[in-house]
Amino acid sequence: MDLGNNKLILSSGSPRRQNLLKEAQIDFELRVIETDESFPDALAIDQVAGYIAQKKAEAHQETIQPYEIVLTADTVVCKDNIIYGKPKSKEEALEMLLAFSNDTHEVYTGVCLFSKEKMMTKSFLSEVTFAPISKDEVLYYIELDNPMDKAGAYGIQDWIGRCKVKSIKGSYTNIMGLPVPQVVEMLESFMQA
Repeated sequence: MDLGNNKLILSSGSPRRQNLLKEAQIDFELRVIETDESFPDALAIDQVAGYIAQKKAEAHQETIQPYEIVLTADTVVCKDNIIYGKPKSKEEALEMLLAFSNDTHEVYTGVCLFSKEKMMTKSFLSEVTFAPISKDEVLYYIELDNPMDKAGAYGIQDWIGRCKVKSIKGSYTNIMGLPVPQVVEMLESFMQA
């Protein structure tokens, strides 16, 4: 993707987001600023990921150069109005994945583009339906792929995604943490505005 005179700054420690941009042949520089990812309790679930992505972008306010565009993202996994973040233990990962068994949940990724002059934030929804998953299968997956750094305790690209996801509605890369086709559209629109 031609960014013209702009430089894209990815502010994400996620190896999946970095790889997705590399695979899309989008040049970027990595610059991560640790950000408080808390959000107001009253915030609607479908707005949480965008809110956090925007907070991550605003953390660059003092250091951003006029030719830079900062890209941030945040992904939240939800089921029955409960947000499932990154598991704090293997036991919590087990509970999360068993809750998703034989059911559908939502994955929201908020994406924010930020420059000295403007900001654009959008959220994207995908729905994931799992087949039945046994406790032994979940324990196998946790040992195999160590999903402790993933919202909802799984990666769609991992064993559990390949073997136990019955269907998805929406963007596959959104479930991985960065809806690449939508990000490309956002970048094109952002640079033209």
